[in-house]
Amino acid sequence: MMSGLFTIPLSGIKEGHHRIEFEINKEFFGLFEESEIKEGELIAVTEIEKSYSYIDLDIKISGKVKVCCDRCLGLFDHAVECENRLLVNFRNEKDDSDPEIITVPHDDQELDIKQYLYEFIHLALPIQRIHPDDANGKSKCDPDMLQKLKEHWVEEETTNDPRWDELKKLMNDN
Repeated sequence: MMSGLFTIPLSGIKEGHHRIEFEINKEFFGLFEESEIKEGELIAVTEIEKSYSYIDLDIKISGKVKVCCDRCLGLFDHAVECENRLLVNFRNEKDDSDPEIITVPHDDQELDIKQYLYEFIHLALPIQRIHPDDANGKSKCDPDMLQKLKEHWVEEETTNDPRWDELKKLMNDN
């Protein structure tokens, strides 16, 4: 089953195993003004195991997103592969003690998971995002920007701290 609304039906879905695929693209990231990702082509395959008292969601996201290079500021495609699990409990009282367990009332009709998908994608990205090297090991960063960085690079002067001189002598004797 393919869905574009980023919702999981809670009522009307029978107990057992189900599968829903969500297409995540530019429009999806447009729903989040603060998103550093503006474009992407991903599929979120959601395996659903429904029972009377809970729903177990296994969400596998794969594809690519456009991110800004931390070195040259150019955009590049970065692969995203992640798997996450959410458990949905049916209760009348709200319980936010575990971020992986969502508590919803028995009479809720659907569960909107777009915020979870958004967070899973961002958490799958590395902290530092730099253009990958090509097959020859050469950086794919913008060469003009790298040249400008090199021109403005300031080497730090290293000053000798006399307190470390005795320790350095001990290290050199070994």
